[in-house]
Parts: sequence; C-alpha cells; structure tokens
Amino acid sequence: VQLQASGGGLVQAGGSLRLSCAASGRTSSIRAMGWFRQAPGKEREFVAGIKWNGGRTLYADSLRGRFTISRDNAKKTMYLQMNSLKPEDTAVYSCAVDTRVITSDFRTGPEFYDYWGQGTLVTVSS
Repeated sequence: VQLQASGGGLVQAGGSLRLSCAASGRTSSIRAMGWFRQAPGKEREFVAGIKWNGGRTLYADSLRGRFTISRDNAKKTMYLQMNSLKPEDTAVYSCAVDTRVITSDFRTGPEFYDYWGQGTLVTVSS
C-alpha cells in the first residue's frame, strides 16, 4: 500500500486545514487508517483513526471536537479536518495503514501500522 499525504501548510491560530491521504496499491488489505503527528522534540502521537469498513472513528481525547476524520472509500482517500487550530498543533502529520487489526478495537500505537505516508507539515502561527 502506498500513501500520499497532502494539505499541510501555514495557518494562523484559530484557522482550519484539511489534510488528505490517498491510498493506492493493495488497498483491499486496509482495515484501519490513522493520522499521527510528531512535533519537534516530541514523540509521535496518535491523532485519530477510522475503520475502513464501517467508518467507526477514534480520536485522541485532547483533540476530539476540533478534528474530524473521514474517508471516501471510492476515492481511497482519508481526510482530517482540523478546526480552531492552535500553535501546539504544529507538527508533521502522517497517515498510516493498519492491515492486521482483527478486532473492532483501534490500535493507537504507531508500531501497529504497516504502511506510512511521507508526512505533511502543519504550522500554526500565534
């Protein structure tokens, strides 16, 4: 599976951005997709995830209400709508695919994700 993330950029605090992650290749193996982010000097953290079939979602507690994850199966694309952005949201955002989860639960650790996009930088100015 190949992933292509896009949509990052520079935005003022309070603004919005929508990230996209287009999947190609063996997309039939996708069971869940997720967005992660990594700020300078910090560890990569889970942002949100979505089940490829059914569309169930999971958010990091601190981001619920401001970020919305969605997917378009026909376009094989996942989105992350980010509203009310804050300077602390500044990070490289990466999309990833989980092909092995066999339960209805989400796996939020990056070690469980098999394929990764290249990341897109989001910078929020104060």
